[in-house]
Amino acid sequence: MKYLKTIGFNSNQPIGRGFNYPYDIDFSNDGRIFMINRMGGHNSRGVRIQIFTFDENWLEEFATGPGTGQDQFTIPVCLAFDDEDRVYITDEYLNEVKVFDNQGKFIMKWGAEGPAENQLKGPAGIAHGRDGHVYVVEQYAGRVGKFTRDGERITSWGTEGSELGEFNLPWGITIDSQDNFYVADWRNDRIQKFDVAGGYLASYGESGTGEGQFHRPSSVAVDSNGFMYVADWGNERVQVLDQEGNFQQMLEGEATLSKWAEEWLEVNPDEYDLRKESTLLVKDLPKHLTTPYHQGSQSEPIFWGPVSVKVDTEDRLYVTEHSRHRIQVFEQ
Repeated sequence: MKYLKTIGFNSNQPIGRGFNYPYDIDFSNDGRIFMINRMGGHNSRGVRIQIFTFDENWLEEFATGPGTGQDQFTIPVCLAFDDEDRVYITDEYLNEVKVFDNQGKFIMKWGAEGPAENQLKGPAGIAHGRDGHVYVVEQYAGRVGKFTRDGERITSWGTEGSELGEFNLPWGITIDSQDNFYVADWRNDRIQKFDVAGGYLASYGESGTGEGQFHRPSSVAVDSNGFMYVADWGNERVQVLDQEGNFQQMLEGEATLSKWAEEWLEVNPDEYDLRKESTLLVKDLPKHLTTPYHQGSQSEPIFWGPVSVKVDTEDRLYVTEHSRHRIQVFEQ
């Protein structure tokens, strides 16, 4: 994979173009990009879904919050389109899944906190199977739930733990062309693979900082050739694995200015002058600031908070960074 471009720039404004703690993206049938704008810290105004294109044309937004209304979110986590071009979005605070059409019009919601069959416990990753069912990762239950499109639970698999097939705060999920599921088992520092019935198939990775090792992986994507892309969130990087889980490549980020950032600097020349004088890539950090987190926070081009990975129909890889408020795109 090689770096292609950067999309987005930071904005604390509660409406309009610009990201603040983006968390996940997915693509409508016509290629538009839908993104969760989660907002950060104590500034929750502006939680919303933004829509834009690969060419960085900002289009519109919907579900502005925070709130508990039908078309609002409090802490949205992940989103995924189904085969009818409807987007399903999880909210880990409200314990709900909300469904919108491809224009952002609210359709329905389902779920609530609790132990009952159709209630949820911290919904995070979400995916749609070719069987028409919806698969939701429940972080605080340590399981994956299989639901109808209307939210009726059909079955679940997994339990809390560290043994094979068990989960500890699982997060992201994806499905390959063979209907196998891959789950980012966050606190167990691994990716687990299951068949369509939830049967355990394989586990990839272990705790650590080396090649093929993870620290709190948050998301996983699989391309048309079966290669896996893992958001190694705690290590501030993305790893590429082959179909058998063997390490292939390490991506650490190499962002350039996005179109939006360039346009902003053009009308803010003082900021542009300050930027030219600053050190954007700090190579020699003090010994007490050499963790992946500190390296990411001190060096603008590299990843800082790579929370989500997604692959589009052209096998381009999109890495969403919540702490840099941008998306880095890579191609083969």
